[in-house]
Amino acid sequence: MSNDEQHPVIFNGAPAPETAQAVSSVNVAAHLPRMAALQPETPALIWRSGRAGDGRATYARLTFRQLDEESDRYARGFESIGIRRGVRTILMVRPSPEFFALTFALYKIGAVPVLIDPGMGKLRMVDCLRSIEAEAFIGIPIAHVLRRMFPSAFRQVHACVTVGRRFGWGGHRLDALRGDAWERYQMAETRPTDPAAIIFTTGSTGPPKAVLYEHAMFDAQVRILRDQFGIQPGEVDLPTFPLFALFDPALGMTAVIPEMDPTRPAFVDPTRIIEAIRDQNITHMFGSPALLNRVSRYGEANDIRLPSLRRVISAGAPVPPVTLRRMRKMLNADTQVFTPYGATEALPVASIGSHEILDETAAVSEQGGGTCVGRPVPGAEVRVIRISDGPIAEWSDDLCVKTGEIGEIVVKGQVVTRRYLTSETATRQAKIPEGDVVWHRMGDVGRLDNEGRIWFCGRKAHRVVTPAGVLFTVPCETIFNRHPKVFRTALVGVGEPPNQRPVLWVELDAEVTTRSERRRPETILAELRRTGADHAITRSIADFRIHPRFPVDIRHNAKIFREKLAIQAARG
Repeated sequence: MSNDEQHPVIFNGAPAPETAQAVSSVNVAAHLPRMAALQPETPALIWRSGRAGDGRATYARLTFRQLDEESDRYARGFESIGIRRGVRTILMVRPSPEFFALTFALYKIGAVPVLIDPGMGKLRMVDCLRSIEAEAFIGIPIAHVLRRMFPSAFRQVHACVTVGRRFGWGGHRLDALRGDAWERYQMAETRPTDPAAIIFTTGSTGPPKAVLYEHAMFDAQVRILRDQFGIQPGEVDLPTFPLFALFDPALGMTAVIPEMDPTRPAFVDPTRIIEAIRDQNITHMFGSPALLNRVSRYGEANDIRLPSLRRVISAGAPVPPVTLRRMRKMLNADTQVFTPYGATEALPVASIGSHEILDETAAVSEQGGGTCVGRPVPGAEVRVIRISDGPIAEWSDDLCVKTGEIGEIVVKGQVVTRRYLTSETATRQAKIPEGDVVWHRMGDVGRLDNEGRIWFCGRKAHRVVTPAGVLFTVPCETIFNRHPKVFRTALVGVGEPPNQRPVLWVELDAEVTTRSERRRPETILAELRRTGADHAITRSIADFRIHPRFPVDIRHNAKIFREKLAIQAARG
């Protein structure tokens, strides 16, 4: 067997993005004035402004030229109150025209926006903000109420800006900082490795961690997304996740701000999503698996077609094949749902389209083969190493496992973050140095096949280690998720490795089960036990339990908090 077969290196063969060392200055905000010059009167942002007498939505818009000029005005105003290059600036603003203009203003200054998901919960959010010692704060009124309630988390803040009405907390009003006369703002000449933003992980397998993004990384992400998915200036996007929306102005896409609560994608009104797609001829859409499940169910039931869409992108968790099949009915024959793989610390890593999934890999997945997440994107180098729970001091090719063997997925490349901002312990745990670069340990287990594709088998922390062997969550759960009355399942371990007892939690599909079946699920559980007994990898699972609704992450409503379910299982 050759060395490549023993230690596979998966590197997309397309040209890698320009390296950070090749340029002396890069600022991700530079894409905006470039697009404003290319298409000045094209709408950069569209949002619903009301409804006409006949009930139809009416829309307002901001052009690329206007967005560019607006961000220049804010940049100049922020600089006048001490928000300058390198200043960590908490930004707590709902998806809106101001959200886009303020973020690009901070990029232009060279300040470092701190972007945090309010859905993680008030106390966790406060702990996160306390850890990064920000010096400036920009937020809507309710965010300033939070600041006043927990002053210790904002003790370093010297500049405060209110977006909207300011009450008794002092500081500046955004409207007062915005100058009427426009003058081109001289953008900061930031270096490739200069901090660009601080973004927190979801905390699905532990406390949220502050991830430090650099300007070269953002710039590489823009180019990779553009090239990987063939995105063209002039396209129209419906970004249902606010952070992904920030790529739109840089890519030259019009962003239509969706009418939804971004912290509750699983409860979106599908008619509002479909209305926006039809009204604005949306060509590109991002949606979490939970949102696509909601929209596709409605679409299938009402025979909805969405011919304007050229592509749909979904991330945050694997998209079940049943959801992809429903989405396919709504789309043109050549339109795909792409499911890029990555993490806050490294995005994107790989991608695959729904055609390949439904025509080829789904059949393997449904027999317990894991979920195929595709091939690495240009510039990403992926390997699979032996599973271990401790830090790894230095990279060695001897860490790698053979092709087809399940191990921990690691990646290096220009979109890989170098470190966590506030925890050296977390950095040592997740990063493997190799000279001047680092490998990021995704915290996921999986395998590589002979075609260079990555197969995701779950989180490393969620594996169940029993006396009979190791059970991985995704391969096992996929077998049970095929049951027509099951919404999703979650495998957890009770006890300590290597003597854990596997327990399978089951969440029934409320839309296809009767109230009687949900109250007396014994028949469904018996069917699941028989299914488990038919497959070698699930034969050792004997404990099946019903859960009314799984605890999931707020960001995507897709990542199951198995730690909480394990505690419930241990209680009996």
